[in-house]
Amino acid sequence: MQGCEDKPARLQTPTHTDAESMLWKVLLFVGLVVLGAHLCSNKFVDIDKTREFFALSLEYVVFWFNEGQKDEFAYKFLRVRRSQRELFNWTYLIDVEMGRTVCKKHDEDIDNCPLQQGTGEKKVRCTFIVFSLAWMTKFNILNSTCLQT
Repeated sequence: MQGCEDKPARLQTPTHTDAESMLWKVLLFVGLVVLGAHLCSNKFVDIDKTREFFALSLEYVVFWFNEGQKDEFAYKFLRVRRSQRELFNWTYLIDVEMGRTVCKKHDEDIDNCPLQQGTGEKKVRCTFIVFSLAWMTKFNILNSTCLQT
């Protein structure tokens, strides 16, 4: 019998030209670059201001602000205007209003001190960018801007 020998079947493999191969590599590379840029962006997103690590970072920036002031009176935070966190990072943007109290900087329980009235009354609005490893009590102020209101 001719033609009935057992021969292994040959698989047909698709042939790609060098240009097609290069096109797929370029598309894959562009896709990875776009995805990487999106994942590594420095975009801040709104977060709940009661989140534990944000609250600890807020306490730290108020302390840091008071330590840097020549004023003997302490400031306390009055209102958080904006609470944000950088995507995929522990960097917070804290926009806060603070008021000057009747307590000295190193007094206990500044949060319960009344605000100064009359000529001693001062309020500031500050924006802080702080890198926080709050669970290790490590904070680093990256930027701060304050304006008297």
